[in-house]
Amino acid sequence: MHEIITVQLGQQSNYLATHFWNTQESYFTYSENEESPIDHDIHFRPGLAPDGTETFMPRTVIYDLKGAFGTLRKLNALYDVNDEANPPQALWDGTTTLYRAPPLAESAYTTSLNQGLPPPRLTPASIRFFADYSRVFYHPRSLIPLEYGIPAPAPPFERHAAGEDLFAALDREHDLLDRDLRPFVEEADCMQAVQVFAGLEDGWGGFAGRYLERLRDEYGKVCLWVWGVQEGDGWLLTVRLTQDRRLLRLANKARTLTELYKQASIVVPLAVPERLPARIHLDPAVQWHTSALLAAAVESALLPSRLKDPAKRESLGGMAEVLNTMGKQSVAGLQMSFARSDSEDQEDIRPRKKLSEEELSEGVQLDVRFTPSDQLEPYSRSNGFDRPRVFSQLIASRGYGDEEAEDVEMDELGRRVRRSAYEPVTKSYNSALKFPLLDSFPEIFRGDDGEPLTGAINITSSLSTDSSVSSRLKQLRSTVIRSIGLEDRETLGNELMEMADEYHEGWSSGSDEGEDD
Repeated sequence: MHEIITVQLGQQSNYLATHFWNTQESYFTYSENEESPIDHDIHFRPGLAPDGTETFMPRTVIYDLKGAFGTLRKLNALYDVNDEANPPQALWDGTTTLYRAPPLAESAYTTSLNQGLPPPRLTPASIRFFADYSRVFYHPRSLIPLEYGIPAPAPPFERHAAGEDLFAALDREHDLLDRDLRPFVEEADCMQAVQVFAGLEDGWGGFAGRYLERLRDEYGKVCLWVWGVQEGDGWLLTVRLTQDRRLLRLANKARTLTELYKQASIVVPLAVPERLPARIHLDPAVQWHTSALLAAAVESALLPSRLKDPAKRESLGGMAEVLNTMGKQSVAGLQMSFARSDSEDQEDIRPRKKLSEEELSEGVQLDVRFTPSDQLEPYSRSNGFDRPRVFSQLIASRGYGDEEAEDVEMDELGRRVRRSAYEPVTKSYNSALKFPLLDSFPEIFRGDDGEPLTGAINITSSLSTDSSVSSRLKQLRSTVIRSIGLEDRETLGNELMEMADEYHEGWSSGSDEGEDD
């Protein structure tokens, strides 16, 4: 079945992944006359609840600090067969006193879903945890709350080393992969990949680096696809983060990127840009909003990996192979554009019959680019208009019929010729399946009249590797290098430069162009 197992690390990742799983759940059909274009077995596992009820739950492992799960319980309505008011009797028949922490109140949205009632409209004020807008039941093995103390003076879990230390302590005691991941791997028929959502800028980056190292040791050549989430410039300007805190986050990211680069098949850093098209309305300080925009692009970009039609389906390994053209270009960027299916502006993002030579060389540019700026001052983002050299690009369009998107890209022979000639490689995918705007999804997409869009929308997304990665890595190195301890400074600096060299305009790592420090 070529299953994909997901690992979610930290609050930012869990907000994004909750939108992802809500979208996957919406693809289920319950009528004999209606067939979903999605192969649900790729992301969902069949099972039986204790009472014999058939279940279908995500193949995912969710890590977060204790308390961040909110009302999400290990024993949900499908597995909690005991009456809480009358717990089972233990062997001890003497007097016992049971102490319970006051339970958190469910959100009105969750309560309505559990009762089968139409849920109320969600607002930022009604979202306390990612559980408050979740539409999915998880298997008890999926939820892994972690204990972590709060060191002074830094806020909890803010330092990269804290994540490394936490992973080392837990792995030494429990063997995390054996305890948490292996049960999902063993019940898969043929696991094709592990998809990881991870924060890059805090302790979860350190945790992710060690987790990926163990994954690669344990599962060898399996595709490891990482979505690296970080805060965007709009959030940084809103919360007015101090320069020291911003520098710490960038130093954390530099360490995390070099570690993930060694292990992952593809790493896609993600951040919501400060400037957005007029038809996207969101509050950059509201994680429910920003994670929804990221989820729309992420879910659309990898839609081909879960399509039921074998002629249209592509494995994550196959997509990674196209992106990582030369074998060491594993850091990719994500873009997207959207349109209402009945609007005129969809012409701008509709797949063409054939890409122009300019698009093959320079890549298709979409409305929203999720590449983090990685600058110390958010408002100092470069205003240059130089277009980067594109090495490879995957374009996924949804909401369009096959007649609108036949023969969008070159054939496999054409890609081989361009690869051997060190020319950009492009591959495109198309699906008629639109992106659903669920009641759990914020009203961030607007029409030309400014009113929120409802129902579903067309989305074109792009994953690409290009020469801008080189300049960003060098800039990141210049920004953080003096804040790194002497014992690590040379190693980290060299690793960032080696990564940057793989993305030079000329595709050669022999150039010294742009070196600093």
